[in-house]
Amino acid sequence: MKKLLFVAATAAVTALPIHADTVAPTNVAFSDGAVSGSLTGVAGDPAEGRILMNKGSGNCIACHAVSALDDLPFHGEIGPPLDGVADRWSEAELRGIIANAKEMFPETMMPSFYKTTGFVRPGNAYTGKAAEGELDPLLTAQQVEDVVAYLLTLKE
Repeated sequence: MKKLLFVAATAAVTALPIHADTVAPTNVAFSDGAVSGSLTGVAGDPAEGRILMNKGSGNCIACHAVSALDDLPFHGEIGPPLDGVADRWSEAELRGIIANAKEMFPETMMPSFYKTTGFVRPGNAYTGKAAEGELDPLLTAQQVEDVVAYLLTLKE
């Protein structure tokens, strides 16, 4: 009986997917603004990325127009249109731009979605007061991967 339990437990453990550890925002390795490796070791989900493009944490369309998201209102014009973005940038470059666009474009107004340190004057939401304690990134590592996966679907 013990042998059967051991075999069953071993089979159950080996059947679990093996995931790499999530890269912390302070440990992201940029090379010319690009991040070559996944932040999670888990493939991004384009459907989840599409959701993040709209409202909430991502809210990409507040600044960028995306024809594939014409069903959503209020596309911005501050940032460049994202139509065909997968033809212009590699997966690693898109990951770097989402994580911290200032690594590639130092003068950009785009927020750093996966950064927790090095801010000039971080505030406590919209209170007018300084932030207390450590800051959380705007997106999780998996959400960054999801947005990248969605952006990779946007080809001309």
